Amino acid sequence: MEYFAGIDIGSTAVKVAVTDSDRQIIGSKVAKTGALVYKNAQTAFLALLDEVGLKRKDITYLTTTGYGRKLFEDADETISEITANAIGAKQVGKPFGTIRTIINIGGQDSKAISLDEDGNVCNFAMNDRCAAGTGRFLDMAARNLEIEVTDLGEFHYNAQGTPAAVNATCAVFAESEIIGLLGKGHGREEIVKGIHFSIAKRTIRLVKRVGVEELLYFDGGPALNKGLVASLEDELGKRLVIPEFPQVTTAYGAAIIGQESYLFEKEEDTEEVEMEPALKPKEKKSIKDILLGKSPLIPIASEEPASSCGTSCSSGCK
Repeated sequence: MEYFAGIDIGSTAVKVAVTDSDRQIIGSKVAKTGALVYKNAQTAFLALLDEVGLKRKDITYLTTTGYGRKLFEDADETISEITANAIGAKQVGKPFGTIRTIINIGGQDSKAISLDEDGNVCNFAMNDRCAAGTGRFLDMAARNLEIEVTDLGEFHYNAQGTPAAVNATCAVFAESEIIGLLGKGHGREEIVKGIHFSIAKRTIRLVKRVGVEELLYFDGGPALNKGLVASLEDELGKRLVIPEFPQVTTAYGAAIIGQESYLFEKEEDTEEVEMEPALKPKEKKSIKDILLGKSPLIPIASEEPASSCGTSCSSGCK
């Protein structure tokens, strides 16, 4: 059995997924990124391997993605998080149907990705310049409300009155707004619900930039927040597909890409051995093109024209 690993190094969390040859996740882990990015990512990776009874040498191919992907020098390949997220969501979403739209909310950014009927990325939009509408915004809100971020969903459903209006589009101003609402006597439950609707409205504007096509898939740490999920579904008027482990979709996609890269290189090496000396690959295709349906799996061989210097040749070679 061969094993593949994907490591998604985000701005706030490291997500690791290990898969077998059948693309089944045999283990996953989430840890804080911290200041020592490589060390913390390596620690999380090795800890997961220990948990599933594997050694580093057992991993056939390791792929990294995310904000800190290039800092992990031991990787066999690095890949864009957009591509990895799309591949992971496509695979996880198969039991539900064909995923067409992905909503990803991370620690410090949010993304909307549009896929065609074959699962290829056709458009995406990203907000990575403002913390509003991200996991960091939820952390800030929970801190000011003096509750755990994991309890936000419960507070949402305990709200009895009208959700408090949180209108600020900047995380800094929203923090002041939340403190002001508390000072005016608004309950924490109503404020939490207002925060969720504020994030949902902001996210939907991002999604509409790429087009809203069903099925819709929601991943990233905030997808664990059932109150936020309910707010998004209410604003969209559509159900969202929520994976069992929403934080590791992108890491899982990276592991799948690693497996495809390994198999591609393996078949390419076989082709080169079997190919006649006069035949060379027409063009080396990237694994991204292969996975997104823009290239055949194996490069098409073509015979290069031979030059001639004979006096009777009319080919015009120079």
